[in-house]
Amino acid sequence: MAALRIALATLPFPSHPTEAVSLASQAISDAGQADARIVCFPECSVPGYRDPARSLPPPDPRFLESAWTTLAAAAACAGVAVILGTERVEDDSLYASALVLNADGSRAGFQDKVQIDPSEEGVYTPGASRQLFQAGPLTFGVTICHEGWRYPETVRWAARRGAHVVFHQQYHAPSPTASFHQSAVACRAAENTCYFATVNYAFPGAPTCSAVAAPDGVVIVSRPSGAPGLLLADLDLTQATGLLARRYRPIE
Repeated sequence: MAALRIALATLPFPSHPTEAVSLASQAISDAGQADARIVCFPECSVPGYRDPARSLPPPDPRFLESAWTTLAAAAACAGVAVILGTERVEDDSLYASALVLNADGSRAGFQDKVQIDPSEEGVYTPGASRQLFQAGPLTFGVTICHEGWRYPETVRWAARRGAHVVFHQQYHAPSPTASFHQSAVACRAAENTCYFATVNYAFPGAPTCSAVAAPDGVVIVSRPSGAPGLLLADLDLTQATGLLARRYRPIE
């Protein structure tokens, strides 16, 4: 089978939500020019992740709808599917989410963050379900930051149901402490026999970086922390069998 190219958009943290849209639009165009079939963005890249240490305007459904429409047009122009880290408002609740756009700009749906970090309580509402998505021959799932690191079953759920890749959107700011998280990239892939593709912001000194691990657990590409741009990886989907994920038997 011919290799399928994916792209991870390692972006600087936006200074304003409007800059976030501009950065994402350019990255989508760049992914199309690089012959990628799909591009994935960091957690809540539009309008930006609501870290208490950063100042962001209040959630604005009208801004979000406009941003999604703009980026859908960019996806259609580039012919690239998009996994956009974003937020969405529903019934006065704010969700950290991923909007999946098809290569023609149509919306495939949202994957909300189901397992939120304790520090996010009072900011984001946990989602309630998971789903798979399709981009041509590629079947994939999405897991968002904390849940992908600390809840391996969020990756296994997708791999058991045929996902070749689980895309992992993260927000991991610089920290002076050592981190187990980068090692978890290889574990999530190997323990499920699928590709695991994680994308962080371009934070200099961040303990994790954008990377792709193959189904055997080997990290095949990575981008240095703080280096903005696209990370490209060519995947052999026949290697993503999901064998170990399907053999999992829950212990009650």
